[in-house]
Amino acid sequence: MLAAFWWGSLTTIGFLVVPMLFAKLGNPSVAGNFAGQLFEAQSWIAIACGLILLIHFRSKADERMDGPAMTAIFFILGALLLALLQQYAVAPRILARENLKLWHAVGTGMYFVQWLCTGVLLWRMGARKPG
Repeated sequence: MLAAFWWGSLTTIGFLVVPMLFAKLGNPSVAGNFAGQLFEAQSWIAIACGLILLIHFRSKADERMDGPAMTAIFFILGALLLALLQQYAVAPRILARENLKLWHAVGTGMYFVQWLCTGVLLWRMGARKPG
């Protein structure tokens, strides 16, 4: 359920709300400021979801973790790392308008890969046998 929330929040903000801001507000600067605030909130959602999922997988693990659990942890850590890098390495450069085109492209790519990681995680968790 938490993986679905994480993936769903990334989908809603990145592919629905932010494009709608730029389409409807008319002023790219205002839309960009709102988008930045939404992406910051999304980073906190990602951190919370990722940490809770890591705790969940770690608490369910015995001394030897099986392949599916290790794969899930890999995708969780990857998505978490991307969220942290976006928030603390890329976003400040975008705000400073430091080579805006480059850093916007990097941030967009990282967001998309984070979305893919959480999508794969959600798909794999949904495919697991209950028990």
